[in-house]
Amino acid sequence: MPLYSEKVMDHFRNPRNVGVIEDADGVGEVGNAKCGDIMKIYLKIDDDVITDVKFETFGCGSAIASSSMATELIKGKPVAEAMELTNKAVAEALDGLPDYKMHCSVLAEEAIKNALDDYYEKKAKKAGQPDKTEQ
Repeated sequence: MPLYSEKVMDHFRNPRNVGVIEDADGVGEVGNAKCGDIMKIYLKIDDDVITDVKFETFGCGSAIASSSMATELIKGKPVAEAMELTNKAVAEALDGLPDYKMHCSVLAEEAIKNALDDYYEKKAKKAGQPDKTEQ
């Protein structure tokens, strides 16, 4: 049995949604000092729906594949649904990861949740500021 599924290899060799969103509505970054993986997720959100998502990942093939699959799983979804994403769902969508690489799917989940938290913080801050036309 191969170590990695065909889906893992496909998302590693042909990652989806790679890049940066300059005017992102939410950005989340996580890293694992033990393995050296670093993930950064950028979200563009309109009417509480994720209209675009990009990632930058420095790490192993499993980390890149997990980032790629996670972005595919949340693109076009409502923010509330994206908040429910689990590392298990990412790993299952990749047809599994070796046990010692499951932390990569955890990082993908955490990066997305950090980006969504950042979005909520920016949204709350914007809502709390008085409209400049009212001053």
